[in-house]
Amino acid sequence: MLDDYLTWKPYFEVVALESDDCVEISNLHGQRFARQWSDGEFLNLLLQPNVFGFVARQTNAFFSKPLGGFVLAREVAGEAEILTIAVAEKFARAGLGWRLMQAAMREAASRGGEGMFLEVEGGNQAAVGLYRKLGFQQVGERPAYYSGADGQRSTALVMKRVLR
Repeated sequence: MLDDYLTWKPYFEVVALESDDCVEISNLHGQRFARQWSDGEFLNLLLQPNVFGFVARQTNAFFSKPLGGFVLAREVAGEAEILTIAVAEKFARAGLGWRLMQAAMREAASRGGEGMFLEVEGGNQAAVGLYRKLGFQQVGERPAYYSGADGQRSTALVMKRVLR
């Protein structure tokens, strides 16, 4: 029994993001980014017909289904973009970012998206590595685009992946 406890791993399901998730994803966004988007901002985006998202929820938790991460995206006229994505720090490197991105890419393609864009802070090597493994390539950059909590400015890499 002790061995089972020591080897216990969380399991997650990836499901469509719903309006009831907005408070939780806003809180997670605030933990991972210098400027937190409010639950109202998330809701306003989610209510747009071309915006969609997914959440990863832990399925083998004892009392609740904790949020492991989320992705929010949109597709318009054949082009899709990741608006934001975040994975809870305690679940980093557990494959949730990969699974969330796969779900977003599949949904974008099913809506007619031929390519998907995203922007990522150039110094975020874990995220840049994930996107490269998913087939994204850098197509541009925006110097001094992001502002950190300490006021430092950093470059955003613009990346694209063909979906079809």
